[in-house]
Amino acid sequence: MEALGYSAADFYYLLPELILTGGALLVLLVNIIVPRRGDLLFGISLGTLVVSGLVLASFAGVDTTVSRGLLAIDGFALFFKAIFLVSAALTLLMSAPYLRVEGVPAAEYYFLILCAALGMMFMASGVDLITLFIGLETMAIAFYVLAGYLKPSHKSNEAAVKYFLLGAFSLGILLYGMSLLYGVTGTTRLDGIAEALAGQDRSLLLAAALILLAAGMGFKIAAVPFHMWAPDVYEGAPTPVTAFLSVGSKAASFAMLLRIFVEGMGALTPDWQVIFAFLAVVTMTVGNIAAITQSNMKRMLAYSSIAHAGYILIGVVAATERGVVAALVYLWVYLFMQLGAFAVVTMLRRHDVVGDELKDMSGLFARAPAAAVAMLLFMLSLGGIPPTAGFMGKVWVFGAAIDQGFIWLAVVGVINSAISLYYYLRVVVFMFFKEEAAGSEIAMGPAMVTTLTVAVVGTILFGIYPQLLFEQAQAVAGSLGASVTSAALQ
Repeated sequence: MEALGYSAADFYYLLPELILTGGALLVLLVNIIVPRRGDLLFGISLGTLVVSGLVLASFAGVDTTVSRGLLAIDGFALFFKAIFLVSAALTLLMSAPYLRVEGVPAAEYYFLILCAALGMMFMASGVDLITLFIGLETMAIAFYVLAGYLKPSHKSNEAAVKYFLLGAFSLGILLYGMSLLYGVTGTTRLDGIAEALAGQDRSLLLAAALILLAAGMGFKIAAVPFHMWAPDVYEGAPTPVTAFLSVGSKAASFAMLLRIFVEGMGALTPDWQVIFAFLAVVTMTVGNIAAITQSNMKRMLAYSSIAHAGYILIGVVAATERGVVAALVYLWVYLFMQLGAFAVVTMLRRHDVVGDELKDMSGLFARAPAAAVAMLLFMLSLGGIPPTAGFMGKVWVFGAAIDQGFIWLAVVGVINSAISLYYYLRVVVFMFFKEEAAGSEIAMGPAMVTTLTVAVVGTILFGIYPQLLFEQAQAVAGSLGASVTSAALQ
């Protein structure tokens, strides 16, 4: 292997990904040997994520590249990989009871969840356009199948087809942008691209590459006007899949976006700042206004997710170390409040109730007080009300924009946060002040209790004591590359 340019270190630092791969294949193998054992397959899948996380934790403080410089093992990658593993674990916890209600096979489902997480891991570590593309497609193909996993459901089938067709179209745009960037710089390595662009005059070809890359990434993060797939896919996909898609996929796409634009195209910062500032404004505004009109919880949370992509883009626009820190912090706190909200929606799915309409939340406090209080906390956090984690995330993002002179952008963000309170508090009104909805009793099993507990603790902890998360994000932001302009962190 040494003769081929690989060493034992390459495999050692890829252990988390190798464990995920082995665990995914083991799920399929066990299903063949011992069919219809959903509990066993769940244990294998969750154990795979835990073991992968433990190995990942041992890499703390490492800053190196492996696989001939195609993958980076640094603080930035480890930070995002932790998000992926936690979100995948919480998705599995809320999926176990959901799959039993839907009566669909568990083996392929768990296999695809692990494969999606694997693709995300490569997206976070990728420092080469080809590596980033492979990771993106590994994740995307898994989600295409997961979106249509409920075969008898026409909405699920429609979601899969729409996601696949629009995903393939956006991928073509992204690849065209990558090819033009390669043509301009002569390399696919992000460090080589950064070096080639330093001091280079702007050209029409470079402008086209920048616009196409921004458009392709805009689709992946569901930024307006590239968001048209999100509401239908979120509504039609299985609810736990929607949760994972809205958190894990979004975080992975932002990791890829930061790698490409901040690390690889830092020399063009003034140019892409304008693009992302425009996208941030329209994404926040359209997402929040559209969410007001929704009566379906999954569609409402889809438009809410679109709006939150706009908030995170504000951190990207700041283009400083503090801006990167703000984006990282926001993605972490978003994990808990968004997955927690979807966990409550998942819990409402019973044999006689679909549970994804706003009216299904009626009287939830009387039927499941703990779930209603948890949902109240998640709605307040998504709306940015103190002392929740969502409030601290927005404060940090808006502060990063103000520090760099984007006061108007922060003001737009604050106005949009105020608008969002309307549809978040509407959910609270239904839970606490409406008559009980019809349907069977709501049961909270151990898996769902664990999911909600973790989400609630994360939402409260990082709202009351955010410094722990800020310090971690600050420590890893510098590993993104010298193209990040240092800023004073308060």
